[in-house]
Amino acid sequence: MHGPTPPLPLPTDRLRFAMPPMHESVEDERRHRKERLAGALRIFGRLGYEDGVSGHITARDPEFTDCFWVNPFGMPFRHVTVSDLVLANQDGQVVEGGYHVNQAAFTVHAQVHAARPDVVAVAHCHSVHGRALAALGELLEPITQESCAFYEDHALYDTYTGVSVDAEEGRRIAEVLGSRKALVLRNHGLLTVGDSVDAAAWWFVSMERSCQVQLTAQAAGRPVRIEHRMAVATREQLGGDLVAWINYQPMWEDVSRSEPGLLD
Repeated sequence: MHGPTPPLPLPTDRLRFAMPPMHESVEDERRHRKERLAGALRIFGRLGYEDGVSGHITARDPEFTDCFWVNPFGMPFRHVTVSDLVLANQDGQVVEGGYHVNQAAFTVHAQVHAARPDVVAVAHCHSVHGRALAALGELLEPITQESCAFYEDHALYDTYTGVSVDAEEGRRIAEVLGSRKALVLRNHGLLTVGDSVDAAAWWFVSMERSCQVQLTAQAAGRPVRIEHRMAVATREQLGGDLVAWINYQPMWEDVSRSEPGLLD
């Protein structure tokens, strides 16, 4: 006697899988970037990355590519809406919006954007574990699957010159970043970039978590490094901006569903 016929697998084209959207107009792409920027700021606020008025995420405008959307100076991350965002030119002058921008921080972002035409977004915040690793002047070690995404793809900016940042220092930071996805700014914190707001935000979240894991493991004993060949292979699998975009989508879905006011 035969049992019941098992259900057949569904065709894969009937299964949902999010991918980066294609935009029909520059206005649609601008709106999309601004929505993702407001959402990323709120996520960073939730995660405790905000420290006074320090911390920024910038997103290149898709039409005016030497202008960048940024969070308004002094506004709590968790309150930012799309309409609050400020558009500033490469000199930090506001061209759209009703708020100031943090000139010192914006200078670094503008220089990174200028040096990297492929970069849509730059994230920098004074997160706790990123600052702790930066205080040690260390890079991330390949000790977990997640940290391997940064293996040989981040660098140390091995100097500290205080709060005031001029264009020349911004250029030096961009030069040390090179073609990589992230920097540890010694005695300062972390900086990440991506070809979308989603990617840059995910790399910052993942890097901060990797810093926490590394510091915890070092405090407990001697972490075991993943050997070079496997670390490179893992980076090749997990270290691309598309993978970062995909990893970030649960965070975006959470914040956009639970805080729809960010789209105002």
